[in-house]
Amino acid sequence: MSLSMAPLLMNLEEIPAEARDAIRAAYEALPEHRNTRLESAARVLHRTTDLECSDARELVGLVSG
Repeated sequence: MSLSMAPLLMNLEEIPAEARDAIRAAYEALPEHRNTRLESAARVLHRTTDLECSDARELVGLVSG
């Protein structure tokens, strides 16, 4: 099981609203759509912050491999 910081990120005002909304949408999505939404949220987080793509993916709970 991977540790996800997403629940914290979606409530931090320091995270751009677009990224918080994308993370929230991923966690509200149906289970069969969650990974696709998490990938989208990671892209938004990467685009709107100084985070590396791999770090953004890890923070939302996507595991590399």
